[in-house]
Amino acid sequence: MAVVFGGRNSEHAVSLMGAGSVLSAIDRSKYEVVPIGIAPDGRWVLVSEEQRYEIEDGELPAVDGSGTSLALPSASGSIVALEAGRIPASLGQVDVVFPMLHGPYGEDGTIQGLLEMAGVRYVGSGVLASAVGMDKAYMKTLLAAAGLPVGPYVVVRDRDWRVDRERVLKDIETLGWPVFVKPSRAGSSQGISRADDFQGLERAIELAREHDPKVLVEAAIEGREIECAVLESPGDEPPAASLPGEVVVNDDHEFFDFSAKYIGSDMSLTVPADLPVEVSDDLRQMAVQAFEALGCEGLSRVDFFYTPSGRLILNEINTMPGFTAMSVAPQLWAATGVPYAELVDRLIQLALARPEGLR
Repeated sequence: MAVVFGGRNSEHAVSLMGAGSVLSAIDRSKYEVVPIGIAPDGRWVLVSEEQRYEIEDGELPAVDGSGTSLALPSASGSIVALEAGRIPASLGQVDVVFPMLHGPYGEDGTIQGLLEMAGVRYVGSGVLASAVGMDKAYMKTLLAAAGLPVGPYVVVRDRDWRVDRERVLKDIETLGWPVFVKPSRAGSSQGISRADDFQGLERAIELAREHDPKVLVEAAIEGREIECAVLESPGDEPPAASLPGEVVVNDDHEFFDFSAKYIGSDMSLTVPADLPVEVSDDLRQMAVQAFEALGCEGLSRVDFFYTPSGRLILNEINTMPGFTAMSVAPQLWAATGVPYAELVDRLIQLALARPEGLR
């Protein structure tokens, strides 16, 4: 099997942190593992034992691209090493890929499509679910169509922002203040900021546009942040939902941003969340509904707001959530009775049992 990580986006380092945990947890008596890094310029390389996966002295890890270049020829299912002056050599057949990738060019259906064409099974959701889960605007459209409650929002498309900015700003004003502005197709809280007025709004949109020309502006929702992980079940059993957990961020952060998630210890997770039994049950059911509405496979993390009035608002679903042993989804499953190494193995086994092609 291969674990693929890195990628061509701002979540490159987050991917490496998750990959380091996955590689440490895989049972080497069951699986022969090939670690494959995607450098920031898009090159696939065989990663050495010296690869760093953690943040050290504030420096984010990265794939440096110096290893042997690799390719995955379509429909062959084998990894091919490409070295200058040498005939391409096969490193062997790949039974399954664990794509520990986040963000565009990885979590968004692109690598899933490549693996489908190569005839290789892989962990996680397929092309459509990955693409819809990555694009928050389409995600919310699909979730609302499935009857799930989502908060008010406005989509700011590239052309509209450039040629019809005044109308866009008027549309956003109807959401009230403050608003939260985020790239439509990014994760790990990259490029997200809060705006309390028009001046701050334009700055926030420009910041988000550094990551994605398509931007989502959401009305602020007062409430507690509750998260629930969903795991595909084997056979014909329905997906399973973890115990819900509450994310609490310290007062230095206005929201659950990149720093709170990955640098220092600026957040805490309480599992199970202190919720009425009926609310917890409803939340877990809604998490499974969201998973099935997108056609997800493998795992997902579904994020909610629980408002003071007792309403549950679905914020978003992540088809490949942060996946270090201390990330939210693995912690939720550990508290539900599935420790990290077992979770990793379940995901691999689910992928191996999945039929190739349409399903």
